[in-house]
Amino acid sequence: MTEHPTSFERPQPGVDPTDPRGALLRSPAPPSAQGVEAPTALPVQARSGDPTPEAAPVVQGSSSTTGRTGNHEDMGMNPAGTGPEHSQPAAAEQDTHRPRPVPEGVPVQPGAEEDRPQSGAGGDERRSGQGAVPGRPTPMRRDGDRLRFVGAATRRIARGIDLDEIVMGLCRATVPTFSDAILVYLRDPLPVGDERPTGPLVLRLRRSDRIPQQERDLEDGILPVPVPENPTELDALGTELCEVQPGSALAEVLRGVRPVFTDTPAARAALPELLGEGGEFAVPTGRRTILAPLRGRRRVIGAALFLRRPDRIPFDPDDLLVAAQLATHSALGIDKAVLYGREAYIADELQRTMLPETLPRPTGVRLASRYLPAAETARVGGDWYDAIPLPGSRVALVVGDVMGHSMTSAAIMGQLRTTAQTLAGLDLPPQEVLHHLDEQAQRLGTDRMATCLYAVYDPVSHRITIANAGHPPPVLLHLGGRAEVLRVPPGAPIGVGGVDFEAVELDAPAGATLLLYTDGLVESRLRDVWTGIEQLREKLAATAQLTGPDHPPPLEALCDEVLDMLGPGDRDDDIALLAARFDGIAPSDVAYWFLEPEDAAPGRARRLARRALSRWGMEDLTDSVELLVSEVVTNAVRYATRPVTLRLLRTDVLRCEVGDDVPQLPRLRQARATDEGGRGLYLVNRLARRWGATRLSTGKVVWFELNRS
Repeated sequence: MTEHPTSFERPQPGVDPTDPRGALLRSPAPPSAQGVEAPTALPVQARSGDPTPEAAPVVQGSSSTTGRTGNHEDMGMNPAGTGPEHSQPAAAEQDTHRPRPVPEGVPVQPGAEEDRPQSGAGGDERRSGQGAVPGRPTPMRRDGDRLRFVGAATRRIARGIDLDEIVMGLCRATVPTFSDAILVYLRDPLPVGDERPTGPLVLRLRRSDRIPQQERDLEDGILPVPVPENPTELDALGTELCEVQPGSALAEVLRGVRPVFTDTPAARAALPELLGEGGEFAVPTGRRTILAPLRGRRRVIGAALFLRRPDRIPFDPDDLLVAAQLATHSALGIDKAVLYGREAYIADELQRTMLPETLPRPTGVRLASRYLPAAETARVGGDWYDAIPLPGSRVALVVGDVMGHSMTSAAIMGQLRTTAQTLAGLDLPPQEVLHHLDEQAQRLGTDRMATCLYAVYDPVSHRITIANAGHPPPVLLHLGGRAEVLRVPPGAPIGVGGVDFEAVELDAPAGATLLLYTDGLVESRLRDVWTGIEQLREKLAATAQLTGPDHPPPLEALCDEVLDMLGPGDRDDDIALLAARFDGIAPSDVAYWFLEPEDAAPGRARRLARRALSRWGMEDLTDSVELLVSEVVTNAVRYATRPVTLRLLRTDVLRCEVGDDVPQLPRLRQARATDEGGRGLYLVNRLARRWGATRLSTGKVVWFELNRS
């Protein structure tokens, strides 16, 4: 007889998938071999209680790897003219690599006499007093059945990339094909890599699965079985948390690594610790439960409990090998998932700290931003954006792109962004900022290349100054709906060295929107950069038409509309997007004066401030403003050699700025009782809403703000 392997791909006649007993992988009844010479057979003594057979032939040399004899009656092979105890001999098929076992019968297990095949009237096979119909699902009696099941299950487990997917794959692959229920316990917390766990070993129930009928499928050859309507004790198994005590029975079982039947004394003693008090009584008796430790690369990380209902045949010793394979693949997958999760967490944290957590709210401009990684598996990149408040209510808008989208690119990006923030604090011109960034990139390495666009917006003059270092040009959306690509000298990328950068000053009318972006938005494998820029311009113009010529589109919605222009093949690089809506400050809300550095300057500053507040209808702030202006101007004229500037800005707050040509910044200190001075900044600190001092290339500016009401 030639052995025919089981097929999971096509249905087979005579199989009833609703039989809840036996294993769930179909084993067809092989046809009787004809014309094959039977090997010499030895008689086997009949079991007590069975009808006396003439002779039960056993194929010589055909015992399986588990040492059991083949019983073809269990496979539905009952040739005419033979009794139920007789089986048709078969010729063993030769294999050049290893001998292929003949089909095995239902294993006879200790304590499972009720599951042993018996003959009834008419030769019908009986199991536990019930007649079995030939062709129904039979146990996984052959090595081929188990190998195919293990292969399908491990493929399903390997599909998962995170922890939940791997645990779900284990549950869905084993229930109901291999077991009726499964409990998966994992260490809490799970160790990562070479970390040495601290504290006691705690197992947390990660998942307890019994799949409903409607969620089952035939994937990988898994045959669903009907779920009994009446729940059993298997539904209530498992506790949420258990602590493994050193030297306990559960600790010994986990240390043993190999799966065990729970009818062994050690495993039976470990069940109360794992399942809670009384949990061992809910576990089916006999060999219907397997406890399999989950061991990763270096340590035990959990345990899995496979259970079968009492109305299903018990596990046999070969099922321990299946459970071991499932546990090994699951544990290694969980180890990799934990490492991947840690790497993703580090990448997310790195990217989050490299980019601004929130954007500032400078006077006269509204901001919105977006960042998209190149892919879910590459969550970090070299793109960045920033908005930095500057003296005089100005704001610096920065967007840059370091070559690549890796952890190294993100680290270089963080250094360049920090350098840009430091240079912006010195209030250097945009071209000087790019020059110093170029020098910093050369210090980081010869292959550190980046592009950057640096712009400074002044809401008082309604002007913007832009310098470019090899970056795509910005797009300005006017209030009427016209989108314009600004003509900015391209410049060389940062890191080339020895290249001068040029800045241009352009109008920034109120109501206009400036869009700064990286090349990932406009360039991909499907289009070049200039085609993408033109599509971006058209997208902005079309979006502006929806809100009419007198109302600019909402800033957040505009960013979303811009990102919608990306197609399926346009996400080749990460994307940084910064949008700035210019509101500006009206000339009627600005008061500006020059004061000579003389003793009469503080008195003149008080009179000018009082007149401006009266014109704006803010007389209630007169006393506070006069006092603070007098103190700040006094400190300025004491050391200044050139005229001192005084400016008042009326926005949502009242802002006062005093500039001089002395670079030293004032320092708040506690004056002693005998000191005649040193109390001016103390009064500013107590009365003002906020205050500060910023160093300029020509001196410094000291400013303070007061609430308007």
